[in-house]
Amino acid sequence: MKFIGTVTTLFCLGLAGMLAAPSAHADEWNRKTVVTFSEPIAIPGVHLRGWGVLPAGTYVFKILDSQSDRHIVQIFNQDETTIYATILAIPNYRLDVTDKTVITFRERPAGEPEALRAWFYPGANWGEEFVYPKARAMELAKIAKTPVLFSTVEVTTEVAEPMKSADEPIVVQLQQVPVKAFQPTGEEVELAQVVAPKAAEREVAPATLPTTASSFPLIGLLGLLALGGAFLLRAVSSKMA
Repeated sequence: MKFIGTVTTLFCLGLAGMLAAPSAHADEWNRKTVVTFSEPIAIPGVHLRGWGVLPAGTYVFKILDSQSDRHIVQIFNQDETTIYATILAIPNYRLDVTDKTVITFRERPAGEPEALRAWFYPGANWGEEFVYPKARAMELAKIAKTPVLFSTVEVTTEVAEPMKSADEPIVVQLQQVPVKAFQPTGEEVELAQVVAPKAAEREVAPATLPTTASSFPLIGLLGLLALGGAFLLRAVSSKMA
């Protein structure tokens, strides 16, 4: 009887442990998102030679590396065979969370493509605000009349071959380079001093949405199995008695 009771307890505890274990989805840790742009978009960061402006089309955004205060974001072609850009990003907070991908842009002079500002993953408060080279950041801050992040150390902006690893020298440099912000007046300020006004957000419909399937059906099934196991063991112990 005591043995049967112990087995019943261990069985239930084992299932409880399965229910409490965190689940991981590939699209969550790297935030893979497929987006389609209807017009050309100017991008910052280190890009393939000749790809400082992405033509209208479908692209894949992913996080290559994530640290506490900065992320490395990469932009791929639709089938993920080519990496067009590797970009340093700083976490950017938004109050209004949506269940869709949101891309924000910065104004550019008439006739020039809009400049990529930030990328927000569905359901997340924190997004990625992209860091620009110093000269471009000063230009954008004056035109858009909002603070723009920039790297204080010049980093290579064009490469012949894409960077596929977080250990590559240019990626390591991006992870370590100091970042400040330009005010619209041209004044350089520390990141902590920048309180950017809410950007005009324009939703970009993803070609495919990230996987966000609910785990409630699985939890219910495991709960029923736990109860069934307990009743079965109780029945067996009664017959043995």
